[in-house]
Amino acid sequence: MNIAEDNTEQCGNSLTRELTQNPLKKIWVPSSKNGLPERHIGQRKVCMTNCPTLIVTVGLPARGKTYISKKLTRYLNWIDVPTKEFNVGQYRRECVKIYKSFEFFRPDNEEGLKIRKQCALAALNDVRQFLTDKGGQVAVFDATNTTRERRETILRFAEQNGFKLFFVESVCEDPDVIAENIVQVKLGSPDYTHCNTDEAVADFMKRIKCYENSYEPLDEELDRDLSFIKIIDVGRRYLVNRVQDHIQSRIVYYLMNIHITPRSIFLCRHGESDLNIKGRIGGDSGLSARGKDYANALGQFIQSQNIRDLKVWTSQMKRTIQTAEAVGVPYEQWKALNEIDAGVCEELMYEEIQQRYPLEFALRDQDKYRYRYPKGESYEDLVQRLEPVIMELERQENVLVICHQAVMRCLLAYFLDKPAGELPYLKCPLHTVLKLTPVAYGCKVESICLNVDAVNTHRDRPSNVNVHRTTEDALQTVPPHL
Repeated sequence: MNIAEDNTEQCGNSLTRELTQNPLKKIWVPSSKNGLPERHIGQRKVCMTNCPTLIVTVGLPARGKTYISKKLTRYLNWIDVPTKEFNVGQYRRECVKIYKSFEFFRPDNEEGLKIRKQCALAALNDVRQFLTDKGGQVAVFDATNTTRERRETILRFAEQNGFKLFFVESVCEDPDVIAENIVQVKLGSPDYTHCNTDEAVADFMKRIKCYENSYEPLDEELDRDLSFIKIIDVGRRYLVNRVQDHIQSRIVYYLMNIHITPRSIFLCRHGESDLNIKGRIGGDSGLSARGKDYANALGQFIQSQNIRDLKVWTSQMKRTIQTAEAVGVPYEQWKALNEIDAGVCEELMYEEIQQRYPLEFALRDQDKYRYRYPKGESYEDLVQRLEPVIMELERQENVLVICHQAVMRCLLAYFLDKPAGELPYLKCPLHTVLKLTPVAYGCKVESICLNVDAVNTHRDRPSNVNVHRTTEDALQTVPPHL
């Protein structure tokens, strides 16, 4: 039997297929007769270990459930786990256009109960579509879910659809934390656009009372068969029960690292380097004369900010260390913060890459996020490498990160909730500091230019790129003389 015959030998309901290297990611994948990778073996869908996960929040109003839901959704999407949040309160606002008062949430308000149940069912129906038909892997069902009856309904829903279920309960009795959450978040809700502050606070406190009598917290004994994490007093204590898989363990790890302490994160690149001036990517060169001027200016800027307990992190590359030295404060080197590895293209100019590796040049324009340099990395790889940095940034208070263009883009995309398609094109100019201040459901950004000239290393997204092209289509963008 020859090789061709061997590769078409029947094996149960599937065929033993040839392997083809994906030119974009540089990985080996089974291919069909036309050379394109298949997602199915015959007519049988590939069965993955991690089936879709439904995360369900639990807790009284103003306990940070939506804050947790949004942060968790942002984190999971950043690490390339397709995730979507389903906020039942938003479904209710779409159904009932005008909110009148807390009376709507009274347990004896039959009409209110009926509407709230309909909204919850509508949200669960959308959850089903997202996880079964739209390629979602994790859905976050953001609601109070304070009764055991409601949670049992969700449990049956998950079992019927083959979803793993994980509860996230936030418990807080600190009146100062609750009051701060009401002021910071709830007063900006569409429910209270027609109220003054005192009226809104009074109404929301009564809304909380509507839930308190029927609230049944997750119980260590009664709910011992459920998978859950109980977050007590915004992270002072945790109770974790029956974690089932890798995704749930990552969720627990993440939730045990976030906090609500006010702080600022400063992101900047190193000073201009000698290779920056020459238009060459990567490498490990030192600072140019202007780069040294910027480093000194950065030191003056940091001193002027009077930042309490500032931590400074750099990569292990010469240009970031030289920049930190001029700042004049203790710093910590992280290998994870090193610039993206351009492999065989290290220290080349883009024009040289286009001449030597025309297909690689075209493929990178086709999908810059997933494109992996030969013997190097992709932005997708870089995000995975930077996950420990994000975890530590979430744990810390005030931090200055002196890094590189691709690294800064990945970190910025996390904090600003940017999708993979936008991440590689975020503008992170030299000699500019970005001050990130976490706020209720997002992050405020302030750009500070330190007025030291530098070359522009940003390369815009090509206007003629179609991400659905084949390799042959990508080659059509290569100039004929190459």
